[in-house]
Amino acid sequence: MLGISARPAVAKVVAPVVARLGKAGVTPDMVTVTGTVGAVAGALLLIATGQLWWGAVTVTVFVLLDMLDGALARARGGGSVFGAVLDSVGDRAADAAIFGALVWWYSGRGDNRLLVLLALICLVLGVLTSYIKARAEGAGLSCNVGIVERTERLILVLVGTGFTGLGIPYAVHVALWVLVVGSAVTVGQRIAVVHRTAPEGPALPPSTPPTTA
Repeated sequence: MLGISARPAVAKVVAPVVARLGKAGVTPDMVTVTGTVGAVAGALLLIATGQLWWGAVTVTVFVLLDMLDGALARARGGGSVFGAVLDSVGDRAADAAIFGALVWWYSGRGDNRLLVLLALICLVLGVLTSYIKARAEGAGLSCNVGIVERTERLILVLVGTGFTGLGIPYAVHVALWVLVVGSAVTVGQRIAVVHRTAPEGPALPPSTPPTTA
């Protein structure tokens, strides 16, 4: 839950930047697209080729833009539905690129099958964490719980990757193991909250066929 507790402090830091971007005519969607493309490119061109330190630094710079698009939208009077969807899609794309790049490197020249497995598990659990929240909120439920949300997930994987690039042994191992355990706990927490708060009765009228996603 670091992301929520850190928001007031972050807001003070990014406020001057947001003001300048607004005056320059930059839109929240521009920031979202730039951050996503930069993070994906950094992961695929650097992390996936074994340049772990510079890859982690590059991706970090671009994912920090994620703090700006929402603040810029609020400064402009509120974001759009399209902007919110675009932001979520961008987040998932960046996350997939980071863990996918680790899988690519460690399944090839990095030669570590354990890290391949851990990165894949982290990727799946990250998707589940976001999906449970999205489905819950779509049903009118609040699901803002979990010890490992996106902020914590990015901090762990990027710090572990960067330190490994600097030659610190087992840094990415520790980061991914912690992330696997924390993400699994978060998935359990969110399912438990939905189970506890969901109203009884059918989710859809009997005559309405269920949808799939």
